Amino acid sequence: MARTIAILGGTGPEGTGLANRFARAGEHVVIGSRDPQRAQAAATRLRAEVGASAVVDGADNASAASQCDVALLTIPFSGMAALLKELKTIWKPGTVVIDTTVPLAASVGGSPSKMLGVWQGSAAEAARELLPQSVGVAAAFHNLGAALLAGSAAVECDVLVCSDDENAKQVAIELARKIPGVRAVNGGKLENARIVESMTALLIGLNIRYKVHSAGIRFTGLAL
Repeated sequence: MARTIAILGGTGPEGTGLANRFARAGEHVVIGSRDPQRAQAAATRLRAEVGASAVVDGADNASAASQCDVALLTIPFSGMAALLKELKTIWKPGTVVIDTTVPLAASVGGSPSKMLGVWQGSAAEAARELLPQSVGVAAAFHNLGAALLAGSAAVECDVLVCSDDENAKQVAIELARKIPGVRAVNGGKLENARIVESMTALLIGLNIRYKVHSAGIRFTGLAL
């Protein structure tokens, strides 16, 4: 059955990268943004890049959320609470929300690589608290940077998926496997997102020190 995937905050580098990969995999993607015209422009660019087979639309975040079966949060953590409060009555029961956000702050003049303390423990747990119970929540895709997601080349990186909702976890695992080269790893409970989110800060530091844009994570000894 056809499904619709909303990328909320999808005009940023991470959102655009995920939209690109899922469009190439044949999914119906709706890019969401505070500015619907910006979302529509991003959708037009992506259709031109992926080709005639791409089914990509653009809309404001609320419209994207209201029509989707799966939503990915790719907004900055600083804006997550406000957006989810705005969308609280929008969601269809059974929607799966996949949180990709990381609570990061930048040092003066530096890159965003310092973890912020989150009262709930992680951005994903904060999202779970703000979303209706009828919505499934998973945490995934934190460690796939925008540079890895651009284009169509295989990605040498594992994606850890954390959730207390088995259906949400399986949906996120399925989507991760649609990206060539990616292995989806069951990361256990949603509370483990605390560890996964912190890995992003580590990877940003590695990219800076080694002057690359594609540091990723692989786990050995797993039969996946």
